[in-house]
Amino acid sequence: MAFSRLRHVVRSRSFSFVSVRPITIGSVTRAVDTQDFSVEGISNAIFFRPSALSLANRVCRSPFAVKLQIGARCFSSNGPHIVLEMPALSPTMNQGNIAKWRKKEGDKIEVGDVICEIETDKATLEFESMEEGYLAKILAPEGSKDVAVGQPIAITVEDSEDIKNVPTTLSSASDNKEEKSTHGDVGNRERTPQTSFSRISPSAKLLIAEFGLDTTSLKASGPRGTLLKGDVLAAIKSGMGSSRASNSSREKKSLSESTLSPQPTPHASPSRPRSPALTVDAHEDFPNSQIRKVIARRLLESKQSIPHFYLSSDVILDPLLALRKELKDQHDVKVSVNDIVIKAVALALRNVPEVNAYWNEEKGEAALCDSVDISVAVATEKGLMTPIVRNADQKSLSAISIEVKELAEKARAGKLAPNEFQGGTFSISNLGMFPVDCFCAIINPPQACILAVGRGNRVVEPVVDSDGTERPTVVTKMNLTLSADNRVFDSDIGGRFLSALSSNFSNIQRLLL
Repeated sequence: MAFSRLRHVVRSRSFSFVSVRPITIGSVTRAVDTQDFSVEGISNAIFFRPSALSLANRVCRSPFAVKLQIGARCFSSNGPHIVLEMPALSPTMNQGNIAKWRKKEGDKIEVGDVICEIETDKATLEFESMEEGYLAKILAPEGSKDVAVGQPIAITVEDSEDIKNVPTTLSSASDNKEEKSTHGDVGNRERTPQTSFSRISPSAKLLIAEFGLDTTSLKASGPRGTLLKGDVLAAIKSGMGSSRASNSSREKKSLSESTLSPQPTPHASPSRPRSPALTVDAHEDFPNSQIRKVIARRLLESKQSIPHFYLSSDVILDPLLALRKELKDQHDVKVSVNDIVIKAVALALRNVPEVNAYWNEEKGEAALCDSVDISVAVATEKGLMTPIVRNADQKSLSAISIEVKELAEKARAGKLAPNEFQGGTFSISNLGMFPVDCFCAIINPPQACILAVGRGNRVVEPVVDSDGTERPTVVTKMNLTLSADNRVFDSDIGGRFLSALSSNFSNIQRLLL
């Protein structure tokens, strides 16, 4: 195998080759500006080089290495094999999910074959082999969640004859672990649950047996540690002790049989109905993906740490709609309202550069951005993603329209490259396709602003004619709401930005210059 295309190779003890390349992007966070890259490694090392997925060939001027525990070659009496471990595919990754296994146990692996897909906190990546062999054993099955970095996920061998030897070795090790786990479980079962009371009143016993409460969660308030009826009622009202494990159920059953004397009650019904107020509502847990967890964490961080302030303004949309119709009828150029909004925002940012900035946490100060890169929110099945239109102020409407369509399609298909969603300077969230008049968006840190775009509404407004007289006219108005970071700039600068943006909508022809 040729090594000439690798730079700054970090040597390790193993000879396992892997390559990782992005296929699904799900983070709405802004990371540092990076070159588009794919990842290659030799065992415990990782290398970044310009990706074949990039739209343009670029040179990685400063390749760097990040250590990964990808695999180690082992030699045993059963033959040599390679243990593949969960790699750290990003600086913040400490665990990952096995989204899908592309290869099955026993399958032959060729150079460049994708073994599996790993979902990280930022993307879903293809785990690509750079060495021939056979997939002998899958240790982390498809759908495995929160697999720690460094934990073995699979075993490969060079010779197909060694496949039959690997399961025997693994089963013995796993049997030992299961045996230890079983002994631990038995020891836990034999332990008597500790209660916080030494005595119990008869009425409290009846309530415990009737509602099937866990005695270990009840707190006694009576004299000398006596559990009273009021203590049990308080626990029922607060929901404590309403659920219990199977071994706890057997304990409560034996408790009720040994301590309670059943009284014959011919008129009593077989089972007393529970009070509706005490019935636990049925629900279904909806598991979060790694991407949704990142979105939730980042948006919570934004709302808690960034001092948001909001500025709202209505703009008349009729000149924009007229331009859109003219481009379609006369020049056969189809652009959306959102495309024109992107261009208008980009020019306003160029006129008011203080808004095109971000907050530098390390220095504790605002920093202006050199380029106008607009992040456009796109809804996908995995969550909200923000592909970026680079240098939007320098592009024509038709170029922006084509690029937005391509980025949105790639985002929904999960094929965005890192440089296509990392590093935006300003975000736009448009809900104009829904019956949403206005809304306030949450800032995407470390950016300083996000613009919320509502739908257009036809309203009657007084319009001044050329002769100076006012007359009622039906116009289409659209609401724009700016969410801004008050650490980066004050409201007067935000007002200047909205004024420049409104002028772009009024004099829509300037967008063609």
